[in-house]
Amino acid sequence: MPDRPDQELQSGTGEFHRIATYFAPLASGNDGALGLKDDAALIRSPQGRDLVVTADTLVETVHFVGDETPADIARKALRTNLSDLAAMGAEPMGYFLSLSLPKRIGEDWIAGFCEGLAADQAEFDLTLMGGDSTSTPGPISIAITAMGSVETGKALKRSGAQVGDGIFVSGTIGDGFLGLLAAQGRLPPSMEAENLRQRYLLPQPRIALGRALVGAAHAAMDVSDGLIADMAHICAASGVGADIAAPSIPVSDEAGEQVADNPDLFADMLTGGDDYELLITGPEQAIRDAAARSGTPVTLIGSIVAGSGVTVRDSDGVALTFLQTGFRHS
Repeated sequence: MPDRPDQELQSGTGEFHRIATYFAPLASGNDGALGLKDDAALIRSPQGRDLVVTADTLVETVHFVGDETPADIARKALRTNLSDLAAMGAEPMGYFLSLSLPKRIGEDWIAGFCEGLAADQAEFDLTLMGGDSTSTPGPISIAITAMGSVETGKALKRSGAQVGDGIFVSGTIGDGFLGLLAAQGRLPPSMEAENLRQRYLLPQPRIALGRALVGAAHAAMDVSDGLIADMAHICAASGVGADIAAPSIPVSDEAGEQVADNPDLFADMLTGGDDYELLITGPEQAIRDAAARSGTPVTLIGSIVAGSGVTVRDSDGVALTFLQTGFRHS
């Protein structure tokens, strides 16, 4: 292995070659990234704003099936972090990437991976700021730390829910879980199944909605571990309970068709996770107005009540029971 960066660049192999060829262009335009030529970046917090920092790791066979395109894997890794920024009302600034790759991964895979990152950098207006790359004898591991900013003291948190708040969710729930089944070949092939698979592969971080909710919502988080589990996180942090009407929970047409054929799937859709929609509490009109400003649909699904825990009721008002409430990392 060459012992100097210039030797690696000349040889066309190794870490420094990959940085210069694939990753440095992703940092273009961000002075703080220093062209990825240093071991750290310089970050200047915008005046009057707090930095918001989040980190997520995706591991092959755990968080993605493994037969996705490298571009789709990259975009999902970035978007799951952007969803966390959205949930706090933050505007994205940049991200750090730590990539551990087995030796079977070649230059074509890395090029495709960076193409995916470039596409989402353009869509969500942020750049790469630094990171690390290494080899591993195990599966692909992708760790991203994303940063954003929000007006000082205005970040949305899990701990602000108040009794009497409406509970809202953006988009639709359950597509992520069903999309995973489609990706695993556990749904019959169809156009609808492919649409669900795409929803699983490329979640939509609700950046515009999160920013519009600042000053309007009392609490928010993204739905990554399942609607019921994530609602329970808000309740625990805020010291309140939640009462949710199951018939009000929005589902896509594709998911509705799956449930019509197999009603037992509905419970899995509420607990399966991977939706990356925003779960919000606050005054009903204020939330609706914020959603309208952002152009993102939201649905009222329940209310915050005194007590603790999450109750989900059917159309007759009877409380439902679940074998599990959400995805858990072992």
